[in-house]
Amino acid sequence: MADSRIIVSNQQGLHEQLDEVVLKHLQHPFQKPYAQHTLDEFERINAIVQASERPLIVDSCCGVGESTANIARLHPQALVIGLDKSAYRIGKHHEYQGEDGEYLLARVDLNDFWRLAVAANWQVHKHFLLYPNPWPKSKHLQRRWHGAAVFPSLLALGGALELRSNWPVYLQEFQRALELAGHASELTELTVEQPLTPFERKYQASGQALYQLRCALDAES
Repeated sequence: MADSRIIVSNQQGLHEQLDEVVLKHLQHPFQKPYAQHTLDEFERINAIVQASERPLIVDSCCGVGESTANIARLHPQALVIGLDKSAYRIGKHHEYQGEDGEYLLARVDLNDFWRLAVAANWQVHKHFLLYPNPWPKSKHLQRRWHGAAVFPSLLALGGALELRSNWPVYLQEFQRALELAGHASELTELTVEQPLTPFERKYQASGQALYQLRCALDAES
């Protein structure tokens, strides 16, 4: 059995400023300058996306990319792209690489990449956010994706959005943020047969409860 720590937070339930923060970001465009390394990577990947006729699947916060390899194996008809901000984690991908499945990995700042993808009119079929950093301290609400200024761009990418976490509050907050943006979603406890990520494998081996949030962003609410 693994020995993963459960997430501890000084926050009980939804953050008291969640609605205020989310609504502010929904009403005001995010205009931070783009990082050059993300611009360069987006140019490389966008050329592949624009030339492809395959369904596009994005695996954001992919870490070492094991999830990306597994998603590509499960969706052989799709173009699968794994994105993470850490060159160190991307650099360890060879240890987790699958034997089959075609996919791309890129080290990018998602705050920039998502906005660039929206501007380029990407049509995302599925979008995975598997075990993102929960930032459990109350003061770090705006470091969680639903509390970040880039949240509207994440929604604008569309597709079938799927998040997984071992901290239910993160997904409960994300569900509320989706509701504020006019999107219905479903939050359930998750039963895992084949873990997609190293974190999922570790949490499951430790006996922690896992949760899943799904939202069809292209559906009419």
